[in-house]
Amino acid sequence: MIKARHTVSLADCCMARIIAREIPVSQRQSHLPPIVPAGPLAVGLPRGPLLPAGRSHGANRPNAGAPGPGLASLPPERVATNGYNDGMISKQAIYLDHNATTPLDPRVADAMRQAAAESFANPASQHGPGRQARRTVERARQQIGQLLGADMGGGGADRLIFTSGATEANNLALRGLAGQPPGRLIISAIEHPSVVGTAENLHSLGFEISLLPVDGDGIVQVDALPARLTPDTRLVSVMLGNNETGALQPIERLAAHCAAAGVPLHTDAAQVAGKLPIDFRNLGATALTFTAHKFHGPRGVGGLLIRDGTTLAPILFGGFQQGGLRPGSEPVELVVGMCEGLKLWDEQSAERRWRIADLRDRFERQLRAAWPAAVVHAARALRLPHTSCISFPGLDRQALLMALDQAGVACSTGSACASGSSEPSRVLLAMGCERSIVDSALRFSLGVTTTAEEVDEAVRRILRVLNRLGDRGQPPNRSELPPLERSQTV
Repeated sequence: MIKARHTVSLADCCMARIIAREIPVSQRQSHLPPIVPAGPLAVGLPRGPLLPAGRSHGANRPNAGAPGPGLASLPPERVATNGYNDGMISKQAIYLDHNATTPLDPRVADAMRQAAAESFANPASQHGPGRQARRTVERARQQIGQLLGADMGGGGADRLIFTSGATEANNLALRGLAGQPPGRLIISAIEHPSVVGTAENLHSLGFEISLLPVDGDGIVQVDALPARLTPDTRLVSVMLGNNETGALQPIERLAAHCAAAGVPLHTDAAQVAGKLPIDFRNLGATALTFTAHKFHGPRGVGGLLIRDGTTLAPILFGGFQQGGLRPGSEPVELVVGMCEGLKLWDEQSAERRWRIADLRDRFERQLRAAWPAAVVHAARALRLPHTSCISFPGLDRQALLMALDQAGVACSTGSACASGSSEPSRVLLAMGCERSIVDSALRFSLGVTTTAEEVDEAVRRILRVLNRLGDRGQPPNRSELPPLERSQTV
């Protein structure tokens, strides 16, 4: 975790040099009008089309803003959402922080209870109950790997290592693949704190760290990679989807450069798994991180997919479990919960992503219409369907966050793993945003439980807070938007 300090970190120094040297001035503004990106997105997600920002894929579908089958359609008492899904949104908190964590799906909880009752034994034990627990774990391992596009069959299969979450998986990937110093590690300028922090620690042990720059929409500059792939490069790590802006990264193109240089590529897919289809094999990545609580599974469990034939060194010791790569008794019920959450997403994946993207576009359009100074980050890029990062120039992000919390809108200023830090967003700084833009940015992230009524009510609450705290930055745009009908699509 990145903590607030008065000292300047390695990443901050490198970031400043990259922004000054490699990002043209013309690309240092992210608040350009949205356009539809040209060309296909090469990120190894072939199972379904993705969502260009601003394009309404659900405009011709009936009830595009209504929740589909699954968690969002369950009775309120079956959804652990602190009351925000019970139809009383005028009095309840509206949860728009699904990138931090998602509510546990009741069907996942049911599957976990059953696993805890039927497979309670230690899966490393050799007696009958232990063997039953082992079968449960391995069946879930097989299903999870297949749902993420890994080759889980026969000799030469990929490996799935269960961890306590994405932070541990990222640590295992970077430390386990980088080996011993000296050497070079390449990461992007927009990585999650768990990758940045691990890289900083490896730097203190003797590794050289090189940062890949991004453009004004937060997309890694692929052409900058080949020159950085020196003979002593041990690993490249670039996230699949950014946790702050939602910008999807060209992992397939980066992987091709890495393969040509014989360098492994790790990708942090914590925000993508359970939100968009992933095909691990087609991505070309050597290792992939994910975690259950981002897709309505339990907290405390995640995974690292490793391509067949890859050498990985453990970072924990004292047990033989998982081939000695991650010792410790596997948490059977958590593993089952992660598998169940991913299966439920897979059954409804197309409907979920179209509906959530429709709601995100509805949310952004209403805010920008009523508050013209608002800046939607990565608006020109292909984004995760549920993520919206918006700046309100002239206002302070922390003051906004606290005021919105009091108004009943739960959002964030960025990564939950860095929420205790007062430092400005590394991601937005790397995109070349002006400090006034960075200092006024909030992240709103929607989920399966989000409804059109909640989106409209959230906009009204946000506008009331904005009007109370500061100027619009432009002449007033009449008044707050009128309520929209539930069946209206964007």
